[in-house]
Amino acid sequence: MDYIIEMNGITKIFPGVVANDNITLQLRKGEIHALLGENGAGKSTLMSVLFGLYQAEKGVIKKNGKTVHVNGPNDARRLGIGMVHQHFKLVHNFTVLENIVLGAETLKYGVIRFEDARNQVMELSKRYKLDIDPDALISDITVGMQQRVEILKMLYRENEILIFDEPTAVLTPQEIDELMRIMKNLTAEGKSILFITHKLDEIKAAASRCTVLRKGKYIGTIDVASVSKEELSEMMVGRKVNLFVEKNERQTGDTILKVENLTVTGSASGKALVNNVSFEVRAGEIVCIAGIDGNGQKELVYALAGMTGINSGRIFYDGKEVTHNDIRSRGMAHIPEDRHKHGLVLDYNLAYNLILQNYFTSQFQKKGFLKFDEIYKFADNLIENFDIRCGQGARNIARGMSGGNQQKAIIAREISRNSRLLLAVQPTRGLDVGAIEYIHNQLVAERDKGKGVLLVSLELDEVMNVSDRILVIFEGKLAADVKPKDVTYQDLGLYMAGAA
Repeated sequence: MDYIIEMNGITKIFPGVVANDNITLQLRKGEIHALLGENGAGKSTLMSVLFGLYQAEKGVIKKNGKTVHVNGPNDARRLGIGMVHQHFKLVHNFTVLENIVLGAETLKYGVIRFEDARNQVMELSKRYKLDIDPDALISDITVGMQQRVEILKMLYRENEILIFDEPTAVLTPQEIDELMRIMKNLTAEGKSILFITHKLDEIKAAASRCTVLRKGKYIGTIDVASVSKEELSEMMVGRKVNLFVEKNERQTGDTILKVENLTVTGSASGKALVNNVSFEVRAGEIVCIAGIDGNGQKELVYALAGMTGINSGRIFYDGKEVTHNDIRSRGMAHIPEDRHKHGLVLDYNLAYNLILQNYFTSQFQKKGFLKFDEIYKFADNLIENFDIRCGQGARNIARGMSGGNQQKAIIAREISRNSRLLLAVQPTRGLDVGAIEYIHNQLVAERDKGKGVLLVSLELDEVMNVSDRILVIFEGKLAADVKPKDVTYQDLGLYMAGAA
C-alpha cells in the first residue's frame, strides 16, 4: 500500500513527559484519517511534529515513500502540508481576504495584487462551498466562519495534506455537519486529511480509518466501520466509559438566582441582544440554556458574571437584589467559555491559576505576603482530586498544558470555591469522553449537594443528558422552558431555529 505520509517511530520528549513514544501513523491519499486520544495523549504534538513546529528526538517522516525533513512550517508548506490549529491563527483586525493571503502574497512591483488573490479566493470558496465574505473583519465573524477562513488559507497555498486539530471544538451542531460535508468534498478532490478529535460521532460520520493514542503511546489503527463507539472509547481511555449521565431525581430547594426582565443591548447596533429575559435557578437543579451560537447566550452570561453592563432588569442572588458586578463577590462560581481569554493567566503556573479568585484570603496570605507552602499544598490537592495531568505538577506553566487539562484546572478552581451557584459555559468544549464523563459527574455532584447549576451549552447530547430543565434562547428571547424527558432532539432543534 502506498502512503502519501508516513510517520515511523516518532518520539518527542518535553521536560518531565514523553509526549510521543515511538508512534507510527500512515495516511493514504484521498482518505480522512482520524487521530483519537484523550486530552494530553500526544495527538497535537504528533501533528505539530509533522507540521514542523516541533522536532522529534527520534523517527522518520516520509512523503510518497521518500524521507523528508520538516524543520519548520515553511518546509511543511513546501511539501504541501497545511494545518488548522485548535486555537485559530488569525489576525483579528485584518479582513478575511488579508488573512488568507498573509505570507503568500502575489506581488507586482512590490505591491500586493489583491484583485488576483480575491478572484482566486472566491473561486476556491465557490468550488468547495465555503461561502465567505472576503471584506468582513475577522473580529466580526462567527467562529464557524473563522474556521472556513483557516481552511481557505490551506487551499490557497495549494496544500494537499490537511491537518485539522480539534476542528469542531468551537462549532455549533449545524456548523459541525457543514464541516464534515466540506471535508468529504476535499477528499473527493484528492486531498488527504488528518483529523484530530475525541468526538466519537464525528469519527463515525467522517473518517475511514482511525489511529488511537493513549498517554503518548500508539494503541492501534482500525477501520472505523468495523468498531462501535463504545469500543473506540475503551481503546482511547483504557477502561469502559459510561456515555450516559446517571443521576437521581432532583430535589429542588429555594431560589438561588432570579433574573427579571433582563435586557442587554449591543453597544454598536443598539439592538437588544438579550431581550426581556426572566428565569430562575433553584438549589438542587441543573438549568441549561440551549441555543445556536449568537442568539444572546454570550451577552446573558457576561451580564450574569459581571463582565458587562445591563440596560434594564434585575438580578436577585439568594433573595437579595445585586448589581451585575456584585454577583461574583457574592460567591458565584464561573467556568467561562474561553479558557484562554477569561479562564487562565497562561504565563502563570498552575498553582497561581488555582488561587486567582482567593489569593487575598487568610488561607493564602498573611499581612500582604503570600503563603507559598499553603498555595502549593492546595494546588497539589486539586491536581490529585481533579486528575489534572501535567509534567511538572503545580509548577507547570498553564500555557504548556493540553486544552483538556487547562479546562480541568478551571473547573477544579471554581468548584473548590464552594459557591451556591455554578455558572458553567461550554464546560466540556474540546474534551475527550473520559474528561466529559468526569465533568458531567462533577456538575451532578454539585447539584446533589444542593447547589444551583446554570449550564450554557451548544452540545445537544449534553443538554439532553445533564439538564433537569432546558431554556431555549432564540434571538435574545427565551423560546421554550421544557424538561428533557418531554422533548426530542428534533423538537429542541426546531425551538433553537425559532421554528416552534
